[in-house]
Amino acid sequence: MSEPDAFAVFLDFDGTLAELAPTPDAVQVDPTLVPNLESLKSRLGGALAIVTGRPVSVIDHFLAPSRFDVAGLHGVERRVEGRLSGGRPEDHPTLRAGVERLKQQAAALDKVLIEDKGASVAVHWRLASEADTETAQGIVKALAAELGSAYRLQLGKAVGEVVPADATKGHAIRAFLERPPYAGRRAIFFGDDKTDELAFESVNADGGVSVRIGDEETIARRRLAAPADVRALIAAWANGAPIDPDALPPA
Repeated sequence: MSEPDAFAVFLDFDGTLAELAPTPDAVQVDPTLVPNLESLKSRLGGALAIVTGRPVSVIDHFLAPSRFDVAGLHGVERRVEGRLSGGRPEDHPTLRAGVERLKQQAAALDKVLIEDKGASVAVHWRLASEADTETAQGIVKALAAELGSAYRLQLGKAVGEVVPADATKGHAIRAFLERPPYAGRRAIFFGDDKTDELAFESVNADGGVSVRIGDEETIARRRLAAPADVRALIAAWANGAPIDPDALPPA
């Protein structure tokens, strides 16, 4: 087995491939990112996927014109080799009703953003006042509690998201690893947030390499400082540098 054939690369998007922005739609993508991702994907024989809380359609927008394999909404929806499955809003009627109430509750809050993803919903309070932040946290926690065990609350960087309980990035990565071209390879997963810790745990348990972006506490085994460092590493690997994730700085 040649060196690239030993690995499958999985990448979070926000805060990992691209810097965080004040609002989700304000994210800027470095112009070198997509061609380098395409080159690395080719070197890996196709074993590269984006694993994100964003919908697949949003990732396609940011990474146009490419269409990578993607696990979206923390794995609720997944596209492999062009075939999309999961993520239908109509499969989540109780959540849909809850989203409408959430929008009404948040209407009076300044700079609190409701991101309706169809099969999940996120409440962002990055730009909100302390009082409105506290209220925003309260309403998203109340929705999660109301929906019960079928859903769970994920808290990240100035965001709370209600997602189906059985959807995690760790499960998504394992699902990729069950099929070609990912099967039989060692996973490398890059993420930057609390929501990535479950995936780090899964990747660690399976003998893969977990890489946390930023300086926060983590169970990841390796660390890079910022998205720019991730992009530099992708560029190096895409251009033939040895793929040796164990040589990355320890977390």
